[in-house]
Amino acid sequence: MVFLSFVYRFLTNFAFMALVYFSLNFMEKYQNRAILAILVLVYSGMRAASTLRAFYFFQKIEKLEAETKRLQAPINDGSGGTNSRKQIVVDVGRLRRDGELKSYMDLFFLALIVLLCVANIMRQ
Repeated sequence: MVFLSFVYRFLTNFAFMALVYFSLNFMEKYQNRAILAILVLVYSGMRAASTLRAFYFFQKIEKLEAETKRLQAPINDGSGGTNSRKQIVVDVGRLRRDGELKSYMDLFFLALIVLLCVANIMRQ
């Protein structure tokens, strides 16, 4: 399922980039193409801001993971139920890393889309 989530994220980002590319290239009037490119740039900027905010969230989760591991070390001596706690910490760490990778993928495609839009605005 993890692999499929990466494939899905890649395909949706690629489809959005292809949609932007074909939409901008089939516009014949410069004014219409520039308006569409500016709207896509605004949308890409909002998505990039959201993605960067997600990185801040992932950073806080990483700090919580480290704190949980630090607090869990003395507890592991004799109490029960630590295996489930360890598994939860491992799962959260894996989900955080996967989320970061997906965010990097989003930022890569958003950068490509910004380049497409700027190139189409500059082209006459």
